[in-house]
Parts: sequence; structure tokens; C-alpha cells
Amino acid sequence: MFDAALLFAFLPAAAPAPPVTGNPAYSQQLLEWNPGEIRCDGAAVPGTALRPAVDVATMDPQRIKPISYRFAIDSAGRTHSIVRDSGSVSPFGQDIGPALAASRFAAGEPRANCEIGYSPQFASLAQAPLADIAAYSIFPTGPRLPKTGWDRFAAVGDCRDKPRPVALLRARPDFSKLKATPGARDWSLVTYDTDDEGTPVNVRIAHGTGNDELDTAAIEAVRTSRFTGGARTGCFYPYWRAAAKIAAPERPDKAAMRPANAACPAKIEWASRPTTFYPPAYRKRAIEGWAMVSFDVAPWGEVGNVKLLEAQPSADFGGQAISIVRSGRVVPSAQGASGCVETVKFLMPDRGGMADDEPAVTD
Repeated sequence: MFDAALLFAFLPAAAPAPPVTGNPAYSQQLLEWNPGEIRCDGAAVPGTALRPAVDVATMDPQRIKPISYRFAIDSAGRTHSIVRDSGSVSPFGQDIGPALAASRFAAGEPRANCEIGYSPQFASLAQAPLADIAAYSIFPTGPRLPKTGWDRFAAVGDCRDKPRPVALLRARPDFSKLKATPGARDWSLVTYDTDDEGTPVNVRIAHGTGNDELDTAAIEAVRTSRFTGGARTGCFYPYWRAAAKIAAPERPDKAAMRPANAACPAKIEWASRPTTFYPPAYRKRAIEGWAMVSFDVAPWGEVGNVKLLEAQPSADFGGQAISIVRSGRVVPSAQGASGCVETVKFLMPDRGGMADDEPAVTD
């Protein structure tokens, strides 16, 4: 058993593929993943899965293939047992699994053997919808938004011309009092001008996720802010609200998962506690999960034969749990142990705010 708070800093995103040399059309393109039809046991299911976050890709579009997932839907319309098909290998689309875990469908009879495919669609940063550019600038899934993307904002005014206005007072909403969306971070991109005194005027929402409380609070915050003097047009500032957490599905009894021939003490004594880390893409959507793993322990304390028994709502939690358990070392014993079972729980805190709170990994 172990219980460890996770001191989490944003993990580095998967390194983007190198650009294709000799063809600049392949560099710095916006990549979105369009969810397709959902079929369970061969029958179409009404509803649409949430759209995953966009990526910035720097490789030949012909090399980016569709990605497919298998999953199930419970009686409340919640997705679970999410597994990416083994052939769907890509350096992009890390938010697809979490987006599917946050998707909801009509309540009714549970559905099994569900399938969905996500097709890639590319657009140059010079032509992609500005809302997608803004979303990526606020929540990048990979490298920082390239200059070509930032230049799109400069085209609507002179606020980015030098010398740029400096915030003398930057007001912030009380994010904890604003509603949050389960499994999705809301954002509001405010556009405004400033008068000769640096007072914001013509304040309005340019793009966002449609959270009316956040929109209203963001507009008021910009109106209250003050900047260095000089009339400007086309200024932008984003505000965002952390996702409301989605609790993990219920767990089976750990004792029921224990092999009949297990030879393992009821409580594992760790000489070196496992290194704990939360799956970053699920953390961003505040999706909780768990995984049950079995393992053996050598007399000298090394952990081996680690196997995944079950993980919910996604197999991604299982892969993370296996790495966590493997990183630990048990206090040496004369006989070692076999058939040990641990539950690794991935939990988000109850606090709310603008930024993502620190999650925890516990058992």
C-alpha cells in the first residue's frame, strides 16, 4: 500500500515529429481530430463525442493516419473501458482518449463493443479558424504556438505593435465562484480597445467555449483593468476556468482480484516508494481513474511480473499504474512474495480555480 501526494509540474509534451525538409507546406499546420460515427455491437449510437484539443503538426499529412478506439457506455451514458486500437500509433492526438472519457451520451441500456474513429484534418496556421488558433495558444498540446499563429491576432488591430501597452492593473475574476464544465476547461478570449488614458473600451468576447458566467466575469475583469496610455485597437486577453472533475467509476473489491494461490502479506512494506505521476492529458480534463495491478516481489525487494488486472475509465491509467508500481522497491524478505495486488487511484482535489490544482496518486 502506498499514499503519495503528487507534486506535479507540467510534463513535457511528446516531442513533435521533425518537419519534412524541402516542403515548407508541411510545417506548422494545425491538426484537428474529427470524431466519427459511434457504433456499438454494429449499431449506430445517437450523439457525438467531444472534439479533442487541436495539435500543431510538423510532418507530412499523409503520414498522419486516423485513430480508432474501443469502449463501452454504461446505463447513465458514461463511457468506460476505453482502449486505443493497437494499430493507431501517432505522436499526436494525446487528448483523444481523455476527450472520449469526458463524452456523455443518452442514458439507457448499457452498450458494449463500441467503436469510434477520429480522422485528421489539417489547416495552415494562416487559414485555420482563429478560434482554434486561440484555443491552442491557451492550451497547447505540444510546442508553443508558432509566430505565424500569433501574427493572426496582429491582423485585427495595432495592439501588438511596439511599444506594446503594459498592464498597470490586471483584474482577475473569482474563478472559484464560476461554474465549471466536467471534463473540459472553459476559456474566454476577450478583445478590447484602449483610449488615450489606457482605459479599456469596446470590451467583448472574441472567442470562447460559451461559459456565460466566465464570459461575463472576463468582460468585467478587462473593463476594470488599466494600461499604459495610448489609444490601441484589437487587444486580446484570455481567461480560463479549470475543468470540474469527473469521478472515477466504482472499483471492484481488491480482495476479489487477488489470485487464489497468492503468497503476499496484506500490507506491502515499501523500502522505496513508487514514483507517482498522473497521466497529464487526463489531469488537464480533471478525469479521475484507477487501476488494479498484480505483481511479485523477489527476496531482495525487486518488483517484477507486473500485470494489469483492470483499469477505468481508460486503459491509459493502467499503463501509468504499471510504471508506478515497477518504480518501487519492497523491503527485502526471506521468501519474497507473489500474487500481490494493489489499486492505484488517480484523484483530483476538490478545490477550484483558474489553474489546474495539484492531483494526487494514492492507494
